[in-house]
Amino acid sequence: MPELTFNGEPVERILVVTAHPDDVDFGAAGSVAGWVEDGVEVSYCVVTDGDAGGFDEAVTREQMRETRRVEQTAAAATIGVTDLTFLAYPDGRLLVSLELRRDLTRVIRRVRPQRVVSPSPLRNFERIYPSHPDHLAAGEAALCAIYPDARNPFAHPELITEERLAAHTVIETWLMGGPDGDTYVDVTDSYDRKLAALRCHRSQVGERDDLDQMMRGWMSFTAKAGGLPEGRLAEVFRRVPTV
Repeated sequence: MPELTFNGEPVERILVVTAHPDDVDFGAAGSVAGWVEDGVEVSYCVVTDGDAGGFDEAVTREQMRETRRVEQTAAAATIGVTDLTFLAYPDGRLLVSLELRRDLTRVIRRVRPQRVVSPSPLRNFERIYPSHPDHLAAGEAALCAIYPDARNPFAHPELITEERLAAHTVIETWLMGGPDGDTYVDVTDSYDRKLAALRCHRSQVGERDDLDQMMRGWMSFTAKAGGLPEGRLAEVFRRVPTV
């Protein structure tokens, strides 16, 4: 697959950064399933635990936090991903802080990916749902961690002096949910796994009888925008060189 190389260099490890549990499954699980099938090592970093989500007011926020971790872990396993990091920032209050940049830099240096997939930091005025403030903040912080922090040995020096995490340069970044996608991935063959992963998030979509219909509608529209044949399903990203 051409998207598994960049300027001739193989992509062997991919890190997906998201603001909430379920973000990766809505935005990229079809692509991730294909990458895993092709032998790529994929890791997830979930910045918040999604404790402000759900619909049942009888569920405490601590219960929701634990529920959503369990759901995301199960969804990842459905796709074939077992390496998950939860940063436990508060849901709905995410800011681009030095602490968040450091924590994302730590994960990048541990995983050492050639590619990072993250939310776009740009607001999408054509379709507002991907532009949750937490998504925008996570996307901006991830890009700050990619450049300059992760590659700069003098940024967050404790990561080297105390944790022995050497600097690492990410070759490319794929942004989800922004207004300027340019890379369309045909995920028709992995759609069933994507849908199964989404259904693991019962606290968020358990009451939606139209989940399959909704996802097929979105992804058919995306495929058409990307010039794919009728009947295909696609996910879209903005591909950014970050070497």
